Amino acid sequence: MGRRFVAERRRDPYYRAAQDQGLRSRAAFKLDFLDRRFRLLAPGRRVLDLGAAPGGWAVVAARAVGRSGAVVAVDRRPIDPIEGVRRVRGEVGDPALAERLGAVRFDLVLSDLSPRISGAYATDHARSVALVRAAWQLALGCLAPGGTFVAKVFDGELVADLEQELGPRFERVDRTKPPASRDRSSEIYLVARRFVPVPGRGAPVAPGRGGEAPLYTVKG
Repeated sequence: MGRRFVAERRRDPYYRAAQDQGLRSRAAFKLDFLDRRFRLLAPGRRVLDLGAAPGGWAVVAARAVGRSGAVVAVDRRPIDPIEGVRRVRGEVGDPALAERLGAVRFDLVLSDLSPRISGAYATDHARSVALVRAAWQLALGCLAPGGTFVAKVFDGELVADLEQELGPRFERVDRTKPPASRDRSSEIYLVARRFVPVPGRGAPVAPGRGGEAPLYTVKG
């Protein structure tokens, strides 16, 4: 870890806020923003968190859905225990993963997967898109009617293709970039809402915390 990286991280208000508030990563602020804007989380909801390590999103989700909900966190890397969260060691794209998750249907599937960075933007963009497609294939089999799919992707020319693939199965697909995403980062999030398992048949989703004050605060 280079000195420059360490110095930048120490100056990062989101990193400092995560440390002060006992959060596992600065990524928690990204999910908090997405939740408030798009009404993702609410008590009783079932959440699947892909690419979950070290558990920043899973902590936020577990607190929001409460004991009446459920959170399953998946990563090929180990995740330290989180109260109210089932941890699954596995890799998205593995055909056996869906079977290990069981027959439960999730109201929300989150993908914060990132590729191994090569330094060649076209390559990294294509790898990022491929991860979204792998997450989407998994979500197709376990997303509840009316559910939401959220995925991080590196912005670029292939994102439009992803939107076209998701579009027919959802009532709405939006692009957004949380304030906690670093300015120099090309990451954006696709938020696809109201999943339609059978074309022409939707299902309502109960409102979440959209529009409410942030759960977590950041000081500049």
